[in-house]
Amino acid sequence: MSQSHQRASLPGCPSCEEPLESGDRFCGACGYDLSAVPAPPADRPTVAITPPARHQATPDTGTPTPGPGTPDTGTATPGSGTPTPGSGTPLGGPSEAGAVQWPAASEVDSSDLPAPTHRPSDLPGTDSGGRPLLATTPAPASSAVRVDGPDAERLGGGGDFELAAPDPRQAEHAAAAVPAGGTVCVACRSGRVDTDGYCENCGHAQPRERDHMERELGTVAAVSDRGLRHHRNEDAFAVSGTALPDGSPAVVAIVCDGVSSASRPDEASAAAAAAADASLLESLPRGTHPQQAMHEAILAASEAVNALAQGPGRATEHDQHRHQNAPACTLVGAVVAGDLLVVGWVGDSRVYWVPQDRAHPPARLTEDDSWAAQMVATGLMSEAEAYADERAHAITGWLGADAYELEPHTASFKPDRPGLVVVCTDGLWNYAEAAAEMAAAVPPDAYERPLHGAQVLVGHALDGGGHDNVTVALLPFAVPSHGAGSACPAG
Repeated sequence: MSQSHQRASLPGCPSCEEPLESGDRFCGACGYDLSAVPAPPADRPTVAITPPARHQATPDTGTPTPGPGTPDTGTATPGSGTPTPGSGTPLGGPSEAGAVQWPAASEVDSSDLPAPTHRPSDLPGTDSGGRPLLATTPAPASSAVRVDGPDAERLGGGGDFELAAPDPRQAEHAAAAVPAGGTVCVACRSGRVDTDGYCENCGHAQPRERDHMERELGTVAAVSDRGLRHHRNEDAFAVSGTALPDGSPAVVAIVCDGVSSASRPDEASAAAAAAADASLLESLPRGTHPQQAMHEAILAASEAVNALAQGPGRATEHDQHRHQNAPACTLVGAVVAGDLLVVGWVGDSRVYWVPQDRAHPPARLTEDDSWAAQMVATGLMSEAEAYADERAHAITGWLGADAYELEPHTASFKPDRPGLVVVCTDGLWNYAEAAAEMAAAVPPDAYERPLHGAQVLVGHALDGGGHDNVTVALLPFAVPSHGAGSACPAG
């Protein structure tokens, strides 16, 4: 769910140069904290990292050659520039000619530690095939600085520049300093990743596990993505399968959307999805009616989210102004059991029905707990007027300790033809709100390839702007093709 922020004063991210939008507090690409950006200088010079020049190699050398597993990311490795004075450390591996002794530096630094490894060009070497390296012309001095602005081309610093590949010996030496069980930065491949998710060496934000998640389990699949504007993914999902007492299969999909104005919304959505899924997997095999099981699952999810408010506060530095708000999220779920389709929800996440035969009309199977839905239900506004209002997405129902009253909604349907059940957050349906729009966004082969279909729908939201987290689960519903009509309420 989106949240308003102050307008950013930068045209692009200082870290990755990603264009910024109004209201961004964090870069949508690398997670850079825009509130800590200092005022830029007038000419904004950018230091370019020039690939080191290589000298002519001698035929007989024991210089170690990087193996096939050595990463070549195009990202410069710290220490690949001019060596710092210090005592050299032999890092070369054994060969037929013996180990190579790297030249010793003249002195040590103030910390009394050996100087960093010298550049690869300081000694001749061979390529991976054992052939001498070709001599290269040193880069001109003017390429050491790139100046942004109208004088860039005249000064020789305009345009893109090529980053030097990491020195594999340097990366190996630095990686050895990372403690066992630690994480190495995906950008520089040498720095240790701190608990805040940033590299201690180069400062790059590391991809979080929840930034993009995919899962396929039999006939159900789900995809969740952080989107293009949020600094974290506050959605969560759970997909699973079990068996009913008669041995027939039951498939479950739960999708939760954290409330951004509450504290720890990502924890709330994860707790709710896990609790609802566990409740359904426990009650369905016992013979509980799927609609009753869905009702109990929503209550279990509510209890799990309420329990988060009873623990010690763990608001982040960006959430300290709202640390008193209880964690909260919305929930929507679907169960396919035999010839029955059961849906349940609290909040504004939705379930759509898309018949496999697109000649039949699709349908939306849920009603939002939102301000706009209330205005339409009471006849005070038309649907177009209500959803055009800035208050349209204010929710009136959610899971959390500060919810006024929990009212789980459930409904049962008996579709008379095969179709696809689309379970999603508003991060998707904001870009395909009407049932016909959602059906048009679903690829034709989604019934046979639900994971691919979910990936396409997430891509549809990202192409539309990706202003919110996006999560969708697809459940194919298989029944004999007979009769007429679409998803009909169970009698």
